[in-house]
Amino acid sequence: QAADSKREQFRQYLEKSGVLDVLTRVLVALYEEPEKPNSALDFLKQHLGASAPENPELDVLRLELAEMKEKYEAVLEENKNLKTKVKIY
Repeated sequence: QAADSKREQFRQYLEKSGVLDVLTRVLVALYEEPEKPNSALDFLKQHLGASAPENPELDVLRLELAEMKEKYEAVLEENKNLKTKVKIY
């Protein structure tokens, strides 16, 4: 019974930390793949993020992407306003 208790504690730990949810989502994604990959393990690694080590440049790129998205939205808004003005004239 001690082994069962340890297993249950470990299962609860995995559930509380969100590991079970993440694994379930990745396995469901693999199940729903129309064309199964040659390597299920590579699929899991890729979707769990284990295949690529964290690159320090990644944070810089994420920040740059966020800034570009803001600029893009501003340009879209300006374009919309200019189109409205053109229609008026």
